[in-house]
Amino acid sequence: AKAARRSSFSFGLEEEIMDTQFNDIRNALQLLRESGAAESVFGAEKHNFLVNPRLSEREVIEFERTHGISLPADYRAFLIEVGNGGAGPAYGLFKLGEMDNGFDEGPWGDFVGLLAKPFPHTSAWNDASGMPIFDDSWENTEREDQYEREYEAWERRYWDTEKVNGAIPICHLGCAVRQWLVVTGPERGNVWNDCRTDQEGLEPVQSGGRDRVTFIDWYRRWLDEALKTNQ
Repeated sequence: AKAARRSSFSFGLEEEIMDTQFNDIRNALQLLRESGAAESVFGAEKHNFLVNPRLSEREVIEFERTHGISLPADYRAFLIEVGNGGAGPAYGLFKLGEMDNGFDEGPWGDFVGLLAKPFPHTSAWNDASGMPIFDDSWENTEREDQYEREYEAWERRYWDTEKVNGAIPICHLGCAVRQWLVVTGPERGNVWNDCRTDQEGLEPVQSGGRDRVTFIDWYRRWLDEALKTNQ
């Protein structure tokens, strides 16, 4: 019984801390909007520090049931208490279930893996083995056509959705460089960089002396930097 009471108290304290963080976030976003900081913070002109309407608990539960997962608590609470995407690092947070699509945003399509399967990485990954190298002497020859087929086959392996099972894209940094939030497996709750477009693979976000960064820490760090830029 004592253990149960301690557990209940701990859970209530965590909720109180989270509520305080969300209040701080809402106040900071309002301050940044009113100060016109969008011109000085990278990517902010796209969202002007506005968040999208919040999701209901029911909508989040429906998403979790559809994919057979439980979203990390801080991100889940953010969707319900703050907003479903909008203001955030770089060009802003994606809506749940969406990502960049050309100059707009749209459904994930077949870019995302199976969320219920564990994220397959626990350290930086960049297996570019087998990537064909082009020889200039092949230009305008049948060998160039063969090279293009080989490269396309390698690219399909390198970008296979299995590489990002158990993770969802949450923002993009431009030029097809994205960041993902792990939702299943040992890395659950951590944010990872996806630099495969530059053949630099996948790696955990590291900042402030930490070798792993959770969603709320990642978001607050961006917000703190935006506030400093606006001083």
